[in-house]
Amino acid sequence: AQNTSPHTMQGHEAASGPKQGPTFQDGQRRVDYVLTYHVQKPQSVCRKTSRFADYHILRSLRRSLSMMRSGDTPPSKEDPEIAAHKHRLDYHEDDKRFRQTEFEDNLREMGLELEKDEGNKIPGIGFLKIHAPWNVLCREAEFMKLKLPTKKRINLFIHKVTAPLHPKVEPNRPQNVKHLSHPFSREKQHLYSVFYKYQPIGLIRKYFGEKIGLYFAWLGVYTQMLIPAAIVGVIVFLYGCATVDNDIPSMEICDPRNNITMCPLCDRACSYWKLKTACGTARASHLFDNPATVFFSIFMALWATMFMEHWKRRQMRLNYIWDLTGFEEEEDHHRAEYEIQVMQKTLKKQDMYPKVVKGFLLLSPLQIGVTFAVVFGVILYRISIKAALHMSSNPTARSNIRATVKGTAAVINLVIIIIMDEVYGAVARWLTVLEVPKTDKSFEERLIIKTFVLKFANAFSPIVYLAFFRGRMVGRPGDYVYVIGSYRMEECAHAGCLMELCIQLCITMLGKQLIQNNLFEIGIPKRKMLRKLIRRRKSEMDSQQQEDYNMTLQRHEKDHFLGPFVGLSPEYMEMIIQFGMVTLFVASFPLAPLFALLNNIIEIRLDAKKFVTEVRRPIAARAKDIGIWYNLLRGLSKVAVIVNAFVISFTSDFIPRLVYQYMYSPDGSMHGFVNHTLSYFNVSDFKPGTAPLQPMHLGYEVQICRYKDYRETLWSNTPYDLSKEFWAILACRLAFVIVFQNVVMLMSDFVDWLIPDIPKDISLQIHKEKILMVELFMKEEEGKKLLRDNHTNQSPFQPRSRPASHTPSNC
Repeated sequence: AQNTSPHTMQGHEAASGPKQGPTFQDGQRRVDYVLTYHVQKPQSVCRKTSRFADYHILRSLRRSLSMMRSGDTPPSKEDPEIAAHKHRLDYHEDDKRFRQTEFEDNLREMGLELEKDEGNKIPGIGFLKIHAPWNVLCREAEFMKLKLPTKKRINLFIHKVTAPLHPKVEPNRPQNVKHLSHPFSREKQHLYSVFYKYQPIGLIRKYFGEKIGLYFAWLGVYTQMLIPAAIVGVIVFLYGCATVDNDIPSMEICDPRNNITMCPLCDRACSYWKLKTACGTARASHLFDNPATVFFSIFMALWATMFMEHWKRRQMRLNYIWDLTGFEEEEDHHRAEYEIQVMQKTLKKQDMYPKVVKGFLLLSPLQIGVTFAVVFGVILYRISIKAALHMSSNPTARSNIRATVKGTAAVINLVIIIIMDEVYGAVARWLTVLEVPKTDKSFEERLIIKTFVLKFANAFSPIVYLAFFRGRMVGRPGDYVYVIGSYRMEECAHAGCLMELCIQLCITMLGKQLIQNNLFEIGIPKRKMLRKLIRRRKSEMDSQQQEDYNMTLQRHEKDHFLGPFVGLSPEYMEMIIQFGMVTLFVASFPLAPLFALLNNIIEIRLDAKKFVTEVRRPIAARAKDIGIWYNLLRGLSKVAVIVNAFVISFTSDFIPRLVYQYMYSPDGSMHGFVNHTLSYFNVSDFKPGTAPLQPMHLGYEVQICRYKDYRETLWSNTPYDLSKEFWAILACRLAFVIVFQNVVMLMSDFVDWLIPDIPKDISLQIHKEKILMVELFMKEEEGKKLLRDNHTNQSPFQPRSRPASHTPSNC
């Protein structure tokens, strides 16, 4: 059985007014929950009941054996094996009917009222309507310790000021009222019209439950916090645009008077080239590689801490408003799969879980290895396509080699990431199912961990390669590093790999958001609905008949065609991956918060539409926090500090520029920095078969070419060895990583300590409520004591004075 569209169990049965929502056939009892099931075959169609199934199987086998012994030909009525198979099917059907009847009896024993609907509107599908009477709700409310409002709190002035930002809901519904609550004792939906409105979190929680309400609240806080990050990111980007014309290294690269001849970028097919041809790349790199990016990295580290603190405060406020401050999660029941394994004695409690964990620990490196193999395949694609374009006779292809290679490689990486995401999600679920966790909570947490590890590695492997590995293991002219024979490792552009990192991050982020998140969320449900319409048209129903048929369907019958609710993990997962892209490599892509903000404004509406109109209503679940997702967010915010420190230090030219300006520059300026970063190579030192096929490509004979590296000059005693400048810059880079990491983390911890987790007004209200509750209980106890005293004074067992006539004379 599966739920279709359960309705909230609110209100009293005796409440006046018309009944809302679908009801039983009597028109009075409201449908609170609906279960669907497959209608079994009628008894007249079934061959026999399962009580006689074994007898018929044995009798058929005996008849067949006796005929074979006697030499007679068995009658051609039915094959005994087919008959036995049919009897087994009948037995299975009878077993399902028995289990369904037992399940319904258990529901009735709990006090629920049932009504079946096995009409012919949807062939083969039956509906079991469930109504929870008021006494059952009261009993369960007491067991769950639900809180009952006892006293109102005055509306806050801030809500009146921000009234235009709140969505228009029913005016008679008090949205800003907080009740003093006491544990209970027996003594579809609002969508958003404009994007700038606040979410009706209270209505979402009332309709879907606290767990989904917390998701939309968290998504709203995250989106709101992206606004200042996006503004600062745009300012940093505009600063790069404004200062690009004054950037001395870019001006030196673009200056045609600097006649610098560079060494070939590949063997044989590539020839010598002029440094000024990298002018566009150098200017574009300055947009993302300037002193402001260091400030932005520090800002985003503090922003992540502020976001976590703001969410903790918002979560605590919601816990107070929703009366979850004293809520403790109940012990989760065992999963049905676990119970079945235990009953069948196939699950070894001591051995099963460690074996699966070992399998995951062995399989995860294998899958991550597959991811890196895919990345390596894209590397080979870039190397080969670059050589092919250099050999092309088309001048247009030769002039746009870098842009073509970068763009196509980034798109290929995006397609592979989207495909492997689905594969890794299925593998993670398969591994979790093999573990057979005891409870649904443990199943969900283990699935989340496995899925996060695999999808995170899948999404960030190409980015990590570009940031920290490309251009590090290249070698030098005459002594390059080769892989798989003659494939030479890739080099970064003269301005560094930061621009390519930015392109890869931009395409991956936008592609995942537009294709995997938004397009899939819109396209897949529409495709399913289209398929259902095609099926209906194949059933020879014209448009008018379809419209009439839809008019006859009840609400729960229409909801049966909606897709099942698969949980919040996919929604959280895509936001966690996005949070990683916003924080981990923000030093190379300051516009990431802006793109995330624009995506999330749409994402909130898409999720709301999906939850309300495209999937069956989920079972309401209570929760006081977002669970394991908070730990993942906190871990990413800590890792982001380290990653950005390494990006600034090793991927960008920030440290080499500082070292040159304060250690090697003759006048303390950046003039001469480009020449300082280039080493010399004698073309006569090329290995055989690696020299350019067209050495006169530039129109003159080249004897010495330049390449970007810090190595000793040709006229030194140790030519081509790493120079002292290289070791000085490496030491400064490592020192910067240590200082940056410790300073930023210290600042983050200070902000964490400075901001209390519980808002001051909420802590005061909780304190006041405790005092009021104590006073209430004291008054109640005084009343009970007074009632007992009055009852004692009027008790019939109290000795009464005797009449005077009965008093003895001697007293």
